[in-house]
Amino acid sequence: MKTRTASTPITIIRSPITPALLAVILFAAMSWSPGNAQETVSSRPEIKIELNKLEASENACRAYLLLENRSQLSFESLKLDLVLFDAEGVVAKRLAVEAAPLPKDKTSLKVFNIAKLPCNGIGRVLLNKLTSCSDAQGARDDCLAMVSTSARGAVSFIK
Repeated sequence: MKTRTASTPITIIRSPITPALLAVILFAAMSWSPGNAQETVSSRPEIKIELNKLEASENACRAYLLLENRSQLSFESLKLDLVLFDAEGVVAKRLAVEAAPLPKDKTSLKVFNIAKLPCNGIGRVLLNKLTSCSDAQGARDDCLAMVSTSARGAVSFIK
């Protein structure tokens, strides 16, 4: 390691900041604020899907999905590709469920029967993909990224 002595010259590097560059830096600093960042995150469209309950029904298991559309988009189609696993993690059934219409800024309940599968035979549910998703402007390809899943009971709901 080199030690500086009184006779060692100090090199000063000067980088001229032009008035234009300084103006750009100041404008960027004044434009951004934590409030702006929060606004962007909270305005992101989101669809929450909760597996609320499973209920024994005649020769079936009745499923209750609570769908909360926190976006400003009204969905005309939102078809869920669901995979049901047994308690050992083996695929027990696969089914498609149309969850639309799903109006903007609205919570809805979708009830459907899972035929020939008892509720106690379901260990977890996977939202495998969305086979269809469209709003008033047509088909969308960003819907799965908007969806979050959760479950209230013992059976988990994942994506």
